[in-house]
Amino acid sequence: MALRFFNTYSRELEEFEPRDPAARRIGIYTCGPTVYSRAHIGNFRAYIFEDLLQRHLELRGYKVHRVMNITDVDDKTIRGAREAKVPLAKFTAQFKEAFFEDVEILRIKRANEFPAATDHRYIDRMIQMIAMLISRGLAYQADDKSVYFRINEFPNYGKLAHFDLAQLQSTGRVKHDEYDKEHIGDFALWKAWDEEDGDVKWDSPWGPGRPGWHIECSAMATALLGDQIDIHCGGVDNIFPHHEAEIAQSEGVTGKKFVRYWLHCAHLLVDGQKMAKSLGNLYSVPDILAKGYTGRELRYALMRVHYRVPLNFTWEGMNEARESLGRVDDWLARLRETAGEKIDKEKNMTQPGQQFEEALDDDLNISAALGFLFESIRKTNRAMDRGELDSASANSWLNWWERINSVLSLPAGIQLRASLDMKGERQAVQIPAEIAELVRQREEARLAKDFRKSDELRDKLNALGWEARDTKDGQKITRRAGA
Repeated sequence: MALRFFNTYSRELEEFEPRDPAARRIGIYTCGPTVYSRAHIGNFRAYIFEDLLQRHLELRGYKVHRVMNITDVDDKTIRGAREAKVPLAKFTAQFKEAFFEDVEILRIKRANEFPAATDHRYIDRMIQMIAMLISRGLAYQADDKSVYFRINEFPNYGKLAHFDLAQLQSTGRVKHDEYDKEHIGDFALWKAWDEEDGDVKWDSPWGPGRPGWHIECSAMATALLGDQIDIHCGGVDNIFPHHEAEIAQSEGVTGKKFVRYWLHCAHLLVDGQKMAKSLGNLYSVPDILAKGYTGRELRYALMRVHYRVPLNFTWEGMNEARESLGRVDDWLARLRETAGEKIDKEKNMTQPGQQFEEALDDDLNISAALGFLFESIRKTNRAMDRGELDSASANSWLNWWERINSVLSLPAGIQLRASLDMKGERQAVQIPAEIAELVRQREEARLAKDFRKSDELRDKLNALGWEARDTKDGQKITRRAGA
């Protein structure tokens, strides 16, 4: 099956044809965090979808060059720095660090570049692009000294969001980045400095100021990926005005089609409601870990629903993710045991097929792909129950798992050995959240070959009454007797 994606621009499923099919190189731009606070799990739902996309494309033999921007100057970041009474760079640094910590916990593959909007290289490019738009009559400086894009001079404005500008009435220009459809008007490319901006400003031909949110992405995307890119991703809330503005700015400068395929991720709800601070449901990754769950379980919970379908996050869903991963772990343990058995005679057993990969070829249909995974687990478990799966077949399934797990990126689960009471009877052991987090950190250290840190974390676990042993199947965690 050929790769197909739903293109927001055409509102159709389209066969994927990269710009450079011979070299199989793909440029992807993904909208990253605005670092005025810690990213929440709704943000990470989109980032995990983008990670799944990249990993599947690489599984299919493509060379992916992905750029994810970091918005570290806009109204929210400036307001946050002002309220905290610290410089903008210091204010945003803490949230940049937190973002990369969460990326590691969720095993999201790092982009090739994470350009920051405040980098002088990109500020210079933004100024150059704005000057070019002015020279072409697509932008102008208004009486307030800010520079705005003339949307009426760009005939294709509105085609991504699929609305007709003639049917909408402008409510006037909006100075701030935060506006919605009823405030449609000429959007800011360069914002003239005012007292609320404090020391956040750059010199430009139009006076001191700072870039608008939209021009930041156009400048960084084209600087690193060229005038035309294969795929641009983001959440559905980015379609208008942000991505609509990106198209107008970029194509207004280059005269070329900016993006071939637009892919957008649907919203994440919490217990059927939108996330909001006032509702107390704006969860971050540490919030989920504090409840005793792992990054592996959260990754699975955020990944298992098709990206274009709204995902309803619940604690029940997190428990279901834990149970599903437990099934995978048990299955893998049985396969490894069977793979190590001596072969008496070869037995006929269905070998892994391509259904998992083919499901992802169809607009990243992760729901269908996981359905095939668990149907395969059911069938192979039955075969092992009946003694009908030989070691060669077990190895084939283990190799297949390694292949598909290059896309899923679900690390081996923590294997907890049951402790024995005084009578030698097995007792269930629950891993406290603090211990689970130390085990996770130790696993990351081992993967990074930071053995000194791994040993330090092992000592911490020992001091807390837990023993960590490294095996070919991953860490085994045992609570020491009397601890």
